[in-house]
Amino acid sequence: MSVLLINGPNLNLLGHREPAVYGTTTLAEIEEQVAAAGAAVGVDVACFQSNYEGAIIERLHAARTDGTQFVIINPGAFTHTSIAIRDAFQAAEVPFVEVHISNVHAREAFRHHSYLSDLAVGVIVGLGTRGYTLAMSFVLERLAKG
Repeated sequence: MSVLLINGPNLNLLGHREPAVYGTTTLAEIEEQVAAAGAAVGVDVACFQSNYEGAIIERLHAARTDGTQFVIINPGAFTHTSIAIRDAFQAAEVPFVEVHISNVHAREAFRHHSYLSDLAVGVIVGLGTRGYTLAMSFVLERLAKG
C-alpha cells in the first residue's frame, strides 16, 4: 500500500516561517512522523514538496499510475488559486485528504475558499501540524477497510 504526502508552496519553510501561525515543527519532522505511522503498519509513504504548481500537477498525474492509493495534501496558497490542481485531482482519481495547519476560516477572507475541499474525502483545518498525523490515521483506517 502506498500513500503520497504532498506539500505546496512555502511549506518547505515550516519551523522558521511565521512560527506564531505555523508552529516550530519542520517539514522534515512532519514527513518523518507520517512515514513512521505508515511504516508501523506496512504502508509506504512518498513525500513531495514543491513551490511550483506544475510540479505538483505532474506528481498527481504520476500518482494515477504509480500505485498511490491515497494522497494527503497541504496545498498551501494553491488551495485558494489553483483550478489546475483541482483538475489534476479529478484526472488522477486518487482519494485525498486536504490538510491546513492554520484555521484558514479565521484568517483573511481570500483564504476561506478552497478549490479542492469539495473533492476531498476529508478536510482537516486549524489543528496545527497534528493535522498531518490525524489525516494519516484516517487514511490508514480507510486503507485497512479496503
